[in-house]
Amino acid sequence: MVFEKVQTAGISQLSYLVGDDASQTATVVDPRPDVEVYLELCRKHGVTITHIFETHIHADFMSGARELQQRVGSARIFASGEGGAKYDFPVEKIHNGDRFEFGSVMLTARHTPGHTPEHVSYELAEKDRSDDPWGVLTGDSLFVGSAGRPDLLGEEETEELTQQLFHTLRDYYLKLDDGVIIHPCHGAGSACGADIGERPASTIGYERRTNDFLQYEDFEDFKTFVQSGAPPVPQHYPILKKMNVKGPAIIGGAPTVPGLPPKEFKKVVDEGAAQLVDTRQMLAFGGGHIPGAINIGDRPELSVWAGDMLSYEKPTLLVVEDETQLDWIIWHFAYVGLTNFAGYLAGGMKAWDNQGLPLETLPQISVHRLADHQDEFQLLDVRSSSEFESGRIDNAKHKFVAEMRDGVEGDLGLNPDEPVAVYCGSGYRANIAASLMKRGGFKKVCNIPGSMQAWKNAGFNLEN
Repeated sequence: MVFEKVQTAGISQLSYLVGDDASQTATVVDPRPDVEVYLELCRKHGVTITHIFETHIHADFMSGARELQQRVGSARIFASGEGGAKYDFPVEKIHNGDRFEFGSVMLTARHTPGHTPEHVSYELAEKDRSDDPWGVLTGDSLFVGSAGRPDLLGEEETEELTQQLFHTLRDYYLKLDDGVIIHPCHGAGSACGADIGERPASTIGYERRTNDFLQYEDFEDFKTFVQSGAPPVPQHYPILKKMNVKGPAIIGGAPTVPGLPPKEFKKVVDEGAAQLVDTRQMLAFGGGHIPGAINIGDRPELSVWAGDMLSYEKPTLLVVEDETQLDWIIWHFAYVGLTNFAGYLAGGMKAWDNQGLPLETLPQISVHRLADHQDEFQLLDVRSSSEFESGRIDNAKHKFVAEMRDGVEGDLGLNPDEPVAVYCGSGYRANIAASLMKRGGFKKVCNIPGSMQAWKNAGFNLEN
């Protein structure tokens, strides 16, 4: 048997290659768009991809099903025909109980609605023991320590999806044997579920004992629990849902991004039709950046924050630290469906500086300076509401960074002409927010590197 897990950091997505090297056949479940990783695994194991399965219509990343089909040629795409699912591209619809053989491996589709109406999971079993699964590819229905959220399709569908999720968990998962291994589509950090656990896999028995979503016998109690723990819905989820229904465009590799010399780059910036994103780390950005740029550093979580903060209508201009890492950065935009680029700054900020072109700075101040001069700053906490409620710096105002994508209006009562210090958990999100405020006219905004982690480690007081 061939079983490989492919983990995509940042969006915390898990996809799987399942097959059999005796029959040389395999399938990929929930592929991401940069599909070369699956082809390399196939060559490693001597198998070929004949089937591509989706557990549901994804909202948090751009599906790679069509991209993978284009690369392998003969593979067919299978997606759920349950729950009234419709697709604007060719798929073969599958239903509850449908079975597929890959040599000695049997996959059985099970309708597990709740996260979405059409959601299916795939039982894994030996062919001669097909009714005795040893594992389940759970998609977004059951996570380690959590379950798929039922509120992503809007308020009008949340009640019914919550009921479906309740019955999926109680009437399907809790009736499986304790030894069955669950392999979800997401790990810790994904907003598709609340507080997903760190481990990439678990067992039904362990989840039965420890997963809070599996502890409720009364639906009303379950509903109250689910509603209380859901994080905010990212802005790109509805966009990606529509994109995956339509069928993502086949891009054939990392999207093309032309390199533009500094003066040509400045011309495109000045035209104002593109959004300017600087992917360098916060201290480099703070030391000098192009006026009007927002900072989303080139860490894996770049995908999440690009999807949540950027426009899907405008092309993107990029500033990068290391041009040899451009494809890595581009794929992290593409994971969330951002594939339209106006260009990148050839030669980076060194080339820009050497041409004598305009620069702005974003001061980065230590927690020690903030503590010594706290009364001189307006404080803004841009963490989530739950983080803010768990402890904050005295007199801090609150605005979640994802709610600042269109700027900061007068709702916070901040004076744009007076110093503002912005913090989050580590400084990464705060620098996104501070760069947006700088672009929006705040003249004396600064970021706190290390932010809450540094504040706590330095031993400074918190307000609860």
